[in-house]
Amino acid sequence: MKIKQMVVLAFIICCTTVNLSTAQDRKVVFIIVDGIAPDMLEKTSTPSLDKLKEKGSFTEASVGGTKGTYSETPTISAVGYNSLLTGTWVNKHNVFGNSIKNPNYNYPTIYRLLKDQYPNKQTAIFSTWLDNRTKLIGEGLEETQRIKIDYAFDGHELDTINFPHDSKREFIKNIDTKVAKKAADYIKESAPDLSWVYLEFSDDMGHGFGDSKQLYDAITFEDDLIGKIMEAVHYRETKYKEEWLLIVTTDHGRTAKDGKHHGGQSYRERSTWIATNYVYTNKYFKNYTPTVVDILPTITDFLNIKAPKNTQYEWDGVSLISPVDAINLSATINNNILEVSWKNISNSNTQAEILLSTTNDYKTGGVDKYISVGTTRLSNEKFTTTLKTPVNNFYKMVLKTKNNTLNTWITNN
Repeated sequence: MKIKQMVVLAFIICCTTVNLSTAQDRKVVFIIVDGIAPDMLEKTSTPSLDKLKEKGSFTEASVGGTKGTYSETPTISAVGYNSLLTGTWVNKHNVFGNSIKNPNYNYPTIYRLLKDQYPNKQTAIFSTWLDNRTKLIGEGLEETQRIKIDYAFDGHELDTINFPHDSKREFIKNIDTKVAKKAADYIKESAPDLSWVYLEFSDDMGHGFGDSKQLYDAITFEDDLIGKIMEAVHYRETKYKEEWLLIVTTDHGRTAKDGKHHGGQSYRERSTWIATNYVYTNKYFKNYTPTVVDILPTITDFLNIKAPKNTQYEWDGVSLISPVDAINLSATINNNILEVSWKNISNSNTQAEILLSTTNDYKTGGVDKYISVGTTRLSNEKFTTTLKTPVNNFYKMVLKTKNNTLNTWITNN
């Protein structure tokens, strides 16, 4: 009997060890390849992304917030990067252009969220633009609690000796090559828990030549670099039995006229895409149009990062891999009548709770106090109530469901 008990106990310990190891061996790398509208992928050779589509998942996506509302966000590079990093639109993270004048670090990046919960997890960045680390992530700044990236490979655009600047932007192409190779080598050897790879050359060719052979050749070039990182991830998965989430995306599309520009709110400028090695993406990913702000909640899900409740209430995105109950929250107040609507994408008919706050203290580092104004079934897709207190000029609203939260603002501006 004792022998049997010992065998059972050993089996339980073994299983527990395997489960813990699996949780501990989850890694993420996300790649932003600059300025590629989804229609461009169909006009040139992209074998690496094709392989990712075939073995994983792919969807067209969008950037730019909700057009014509408080969250409308410029389709500009640094703005898109920060929307991904924070899971919020520009009305919150406050990066309106590539000058990155005054980011609001009260909306934490995925790097801050990881380090807050797992201080010993290793982070890395491989980038053709130094500002991604120093300004967007805010390494070493007091406002970011002096966050430190464990390994950084960037800043080569400032090295005019080894990378002399030329009008054809070949120096950026060479830097992209160096960045991608280092990312692949370092991932293969050291496997940081969270890595960001940024590649720029495709956007430079877009600005210089628009819809052209030069741009499409640049996309094929970037695709080859992506393939090297994919191979490194596959090596880690195969040899070390680690579980990796690889996400590849772009930061904006391009103008419809000639593809030379971006920044506006046209359909093509707002159009992007997301490719991932993750096979079991959720219904939202498969049947709707995700946005760049959905990537942060996806990474936190995969890495089991439990962000504070008030931080989650600020996220403008939802997970692409875990169950999602509702999307597309909107609300209005007319004559003290609050009307709320959403899209139910859940198979269940559980209750949803509606929360209201009259403050925006989170913006300045504080905590907003929410009150519950009612509950309803998800399947109703709407909620109406009369507010008993005087109507304010500003409200923050949260729809809280079993599997996710959504937020919106009600403002007279």
